[in-house]
Amino acid sequence: MIDCINLTHYYGKRCIYENLSFSVPQGRILGLLGKNGTGKTTTINILSGFLKPRSGECRIFGQNIIDMNPELRRDIGLLIEGHIQYSFMTIRQIERFYARFYPQWDKNVYYDLMSMLKVAPNQRISRMSCGQRSQVALGLLMAQNPKLLILDDFSLGLDPGYRRLFIDYLRDFVKSSGKTVFLTSHIIQDMERLIDDCIMMDYGKIILQMPVAELLDKYRQYIFKLAENSALPEMADVYHPTVIRGNVELGSFLDADELKSRLVAKGVAFEDFSSQKVNLEDAFIGLTGKY
Repeated sequence: MIDCINLTHYYGKRCIYENLSFSVPQGRILGLLGKNGTGKTTTINILSGFLKPRSGECRIFGQNIIDMNPELRRDIGLLIEGHIQYSFMTIRQIERFYARFYPQWDKNVYYDLMSMLKVAPNQRISRMSCGQRSQVALGLLMAQNPKLLILDDFSLGLDPGYRRLFIDYLRDFVKSSGKTVFLTSHIIQDMERLIDDCIMMDYGKIILQMPVAELLDKYRQYIFKLAENSALPEMADVYHPTVIRGNVELGSFLDADELKSRLVAKGVAFEDFSSQKVNLEDAFIGLTGKY
């Protein structure tokens, strides 16, 4: 559905990333995870055609997004950061306004979500809470009935209840209709509940792209104590180890026996060795570092 090939982009002299490549298969919900400043919104802007990369190519539905056929572009539902709406309109008025632009418009999707919010059709958007306004924007997006949804920080302004409502609704909507979603969010707990696959970005590069279930099954956090006069050497396949007063914490896709064998082979004496599975947020911090 999406193919980004060797994307390179700069802001002035600052390189955001160089030769970045990834693809998104049809029918999957993919989450882009990265710290502030790693290029998430830049990637969204390139995908939407608002920003032309310094070099490289972004193809959606097999066409370059820069000169895509406008009729084909209508199959992309885009939510940019900020959830901008016409607040002087009512729930019904804004639905009728948007419906004129989209031949595949499905108003039932929109009004179904509005009924869950318990808002009246004649209620003005200006009199709604921030979370409710966000849900209106998301409902209008899904009513477009696009093949691909691109959502930048979709949970902005939503409290825990509204986030859970929308996540469950979106996942059911996508899975029942075979649509594809590419999204970002700063709330990684929401991503874990929603996405099928994840891309983790660090500054200037992609660390990994893989199914979330596989990531959480294979990645481990290890904790152990170094014996006196022992030090932790540099090791391959180990992410951001921290050593505080001889207590070591690190992450790895190595299983426990393999990691122990490598430590022993390097002459590291240790004790109180333990491992544990982690959630998506802890895996993200472990793979990208705390700072």
